[in-house]
Amino acid sequence: MDSTDPPFDETYKKLLGKTLREPDNQLGMSSVNKLGVVEECELPLIDLGRLSLEELGEREKCKLEIARASQEWGFFQVVNHGISSEILEKVRREQAKVFKQPFHRKSREESLSFSAGTYRWGTPTATCLRQFSWSEAFHIPMTDISASNNSNSLSSSMEQFATIVANLAQNLAEILMEKLGRKSSFFKENCLPSTCYLRLNRYPPCPVPSQVFGLMPHTDSDFLTILHQDQVGGLQLVKNGRWFAVKPNSEALIINIGDLFQAWSNDVYKSVEHRVVTNPLVERFSTAYFFCPSCDTEIESGCESSVYKKFSFREYREQVQEDVKNFGYKIGLPRFRV
Repeated sequence: MDSTDPPFDETYKKLLGKTLREPDNQLGMSSVNKLGVVEECELPLIDLGRLSLEELGEREKCKLEIARASQEWGFFQVVNHGISSEILEKVRREQAKVFKQPFHRKSREESLSFSAGTYRWGTPTATCLRQFSWSEAFHIPMTDISASNNSNSLSSSMEQFATIVANLAQNLAEILMEKLGRKSSFFKENCLPSTCYLRLNRYPPCPVPSQVFGLMPHTDSDFLTILHQDQVGGLQLVKNGRWFAVKPNSEALIINIGDLFQAWSNDVYKSVEHRVVTNPLVERFSTAYFFCPSCDTEIESGCESSVYKKFSFREYREQVQEDVKNFGYKIGLPRFRV
């Protein structure tokens, strides 16, 4: 294994030992099929440029498409989002440089001047192979990015990217709130740079793609996630009880609803289970922004017949951490149903 890659086989020998001794004989789509993917899908594609048009009807139609996709898919993709292809390419290029540093440097976080615990890899809580993720990431608080003072090329490109997606998240959240008939300054008051995160992901080539996930099936615990993925593909989601592979689109950003928005909307908007499958031959990169509130923020739908009891984001995170520790996986929203 390349010295830049995390030592998956050595550290997780008990989980991976037998699997790695018996690598897949057939690679490519055969491994995807074993994981139950039926077909590739194209997510609803929404042109956000229409939100700037003078014609009120076209702006309203765009907002309705955003709300409808959030209800029916829990996922959608957007173009004309305000981030140039040059910025996206620069982030990807600088991101690759950081991940290509030797593992011992990344694990000591010498590569970036960010908070302790920023670099993560594998799944320390995994008790079986299906709970293990063959990936590495830098999970960076937005405050670290704004405090970096553009000290290097990666910090500079990340700050450009993060500034735009932060505004985009606020705008999308307000549109979704508007379509629920709720008007307030909730998101502006509770989802701040000090509470949101940027995550740089790398999925190294995996010798056993039919056995190991790049990222195990899960839902996101935030309000919204904004993702840019490369052309390798690997993101998959559940719709109507079946897994679908999301077709890559280099010009688009992918938006997905998180658990908090599902609870806050009283199940109107859907937080959908998704995963990343591994690739035997090539590495995959993605960049994700997590739109999160402060820990003390209370999540409630305001409906008389609320599906969920009121809870704080801190309570939610602590319950998720406890379940992962006890069971190896997240239970999530079902824990908070009335």
